[in-house]
Amino acid sequence: MSHTSRSPRPRAVLTCTLLVASLMAGLSGCGGPSSNPLSAKPYDAADQISFSGDGENHKADPDKPLEVTAKGDDGRITDVTATDAAGRYVRGELTDDGSRWRSTVPLAAGAHYTLRVSTEDSNGAPGRRTIDFTTSSARRLLKVTFGPKAGEYGVGQPVTAKLSRPVKDPSARAVVERALKVDSQPAVDGVWHWVDNKTLHYRPQDYWPAHATINVHSNLKGIRIGGGLYGGDAKSLKLTTGDRIEALTDSGTHQMTVKRNGVPVRTIPITTGMPGFDTRNGVKVILAKESAVRMTGASIGLGNSYDLMVYWATRVTWSGEYVHAAPWSTGSQGVANVSHGCTGMSTENAQWFFNTVRLGDVVKVVNSNGADMTTFDNGYGDWNMAWNDWRQGSALAAGQRDGSTPADSARLRPQV
Repeated sequence: MSHTSRSPRPRAVLTCTLLVASLMAGLSGCGGPSSNPLSAKPYDAADQISFSGDGENHKADPDKPLEVTAKGDDGRITDVTATDAAGRYVRGELTDDGSRWRSTVPLAAGAHYTLRVSTEDSNGAPGRRTIDFTTSSARRLLKVTFGPKAGEYGVGQPVTAKLSRPVKDPSARAVVERALKVDSQPAVDGVWHWVDNKTLHYRPQDYWPAHATINVHSNLKGIRIGGGLYGGDAKSLKLTTGDRIEALTDSGTHQMTVKRNGVPVRTIPITTGMPGFDTRNGVKVILAKESAVRMTGASIGLGNSYDLMVYWATRVTWSGEYVHAAPWSTGSQGVANVSHGCTGMSTENAQWFFNTVRLGDVVKVVNSNGADMTTFDNGYGDWNMAWNDWRQGSALAAGQRDGSTPADSARLRPQV
């Protein structure tokens, strides 16, 4: 070592009296340098410790704990801090005898870290060593694609996250979910729900606020998820909402009431599905707007019974439910249900509706004899699930909302 060797002494903690006396001795008089080891400049502890990531051009394995070990019997480790490039601490444990420090949380893959080690020799003289190292890149990455596309939507539009690989293990799901962040202004609480092993949806308890800004991003990059899988890149997403547009479709009264921010702005005579083709009940979210779409009887099992172009068509299910112009049924609109499941209205009203709504706006059907709108397999039926049930689809629902998941532990914020 580069420091001056001293004779061994017992490693007893100094009492307050001894410590004060020692400090006073170091400050008194005009004599030579103090022999007090506490006032000594820290020596380079490079020869006193070993590090599991040492080696030229060697990168630490993020799948293994980080270890710092004291060499020999002439010194011990007194403190270790490890931080990433953003200054976030890595948790670890130091043995009582100061012989070894070991990280207790996963390291990120492909990340830069700084390790600061404090030691003391057998005489209590302080040593220091700072080590910069990088972890090796992950071989298997989990990438996330957020949806929908950036832009302005209605207040019923859920946020989606599509994973590049399936994630089944509950603890791994918790890591993923904790790292996917959704922030809105005005602020509103929401929860991710696992639709399947590769798909998550996010929604608040009620619809989004009108004229909100929603920012979605991932903190998953480099985080160990489990089974050799690490978080990869994810492009952030920004959405905004417009006015709160809700179209209440009452199949019993054959009327649609369109509200803007809670105020009715138009009541439209309609016709919905006839018996055997009843329109689905429940909340639907507008998926697409098509000024013209071809509809055929063959698409619903009726052969060549009809084949026509339909105009001002606003789509609400992937199976083919639309709100559209139906000039052939104007005599039944407001009176009877005669369609094959769509909501029909006059051309004038259909064009007004088409130009008024946007993707993500809400269409709610009540008093139909049809089945209930399914939650995920036919469009965005997310709002038909009760809030408590929705929350149970979160991997963080079972007592993991305390921030103690591996994702949080792997990247702690600096203490202040």
